[in-house]
Amino acid sequence: MSDSNAADGTGRAEGDGEGRVPGHDRRRFPDISSRAYEHPADRSALVALRKLSGFDTVFKALSGLLPERSLRLLFLSDSVRVSERQFPHLHTMLLDACSILDLPKVPPMYVTQDPQPNAMCVGLDEPVIVVTTGLVELLDEEEMRAVVGHEVGHALSGHSVYRTILLFLTNFAVKIAWIPLGGIAVTAIVTALREWFRKSELSADRAGLLVGQDLQASLRGLMKLAGGNHLHEMNVDAFLAQAAEYEAGGDLRDSVLKIMNVLPRSHPFATVRAAELKRWAESRDFQRLLDGHYPRRAEDKDASVTDSFRESASHYAESVRSSKDPLMGLVRDIAGGANDLGSRLRDTFTGRSGGGPRDAARGPEDGPRDEPRDGEGKG
Repeated sequence: MSDSNAADGTGRAEGDGEGRVPGHDRRRFPDISSRAYEHPADRSALVALRKLSGFDTVFKALSGLLPERSLRLLFLSDSVRVSERQFPHLHTMLLDACSILDLPKVPPMYVTQDPQPNAMCVGLDEPVIVVTTGLVELLDEEEMRAVVGHEVGHALSGHSVYRTILLFLTNFAVKIAWIPLGGIAVTAIVTALREWFRKSELSADRAGLLVGQDLQASLRGLMKLAGGNHLHEMNVDAFLAQAAEYEAGGDLRDSVLKIMNVLPRSHPFATVRAAELKRWAESRDFQRLLDGHYPRRAEDKDASVTDSFRESASHYAESVRSSKDPLMGLVRDIAGGANDLGSRLRDTFTGRSGGGPRDAARGPEDGPRDEPRDGEGKG
């Protein structure tokens, strides 16, 4: 075992036993289950992915095609392994992150030369964390700590397997043409994997906050991913105002364009991630977690799938109810029994508005239209 894999000679990160990281004022979360920080949409997307026709075929084929050793040899041969002697500050952050989240085994971590700021946690049997030089150069110490915690969160959640499959499906599609599925089926699986991947990022952002325990550092890091290292030219509050404008602005056409823009992406937009993380940090669930009230790994085997579905459904219902996005407003109308979907969509996409049969049919009891107002949801 390399020195990058051992905190105490056993490959396990150790805390002080009293809920604190040695030498720091950050709280530990002994035996924490990934359920404590996983975004409900993450779990729902993963369940949907597993049920997708053909996914088992691809999963089994790639599991046999991609031996764990090949990935490790790739990083070992062309990257720098983090240890006490190489990138020691990252090594310390990794040990701290594994201690805080009580990850049983510290995964190997590598730095690879790439100006594009990025990090990933991959591996079929055991996770491997990789960060690029572009990311190391972009972020300060506390921002980087949140990123390391983000990747350790992926490892604790078991995300690395599915992320590895997506990596090979998107980067080596020609080489896997022999998989006994049609191109449309593989495309559907890639689309579903990307949808889950984006949701899993929201979960890992939460893990990063649990490790860094500095919301402003987490938000700054996301802002830098969007705008570069000119921190003196940027403002976190203004960045969050952008998120509010993005989530609420425009009409149905903008809502559709948002969906189309995000489909080919592996990550959610940085403003959306920042807004989601801030909402969670201000929630009662987060405060209870900090107070030590969280699900334990020892209880995972008894966790109810039904409860998980119920939580996800409740999350989506609340998201639709509170969203200022025009498309979500339309969903509320449909759920409430609106019968004018066709005319509303036609009016929106043809630029028509105002009177017509729809308005003539409205009675006093119908109340005002549920249309977005100018400036609603802005900063």
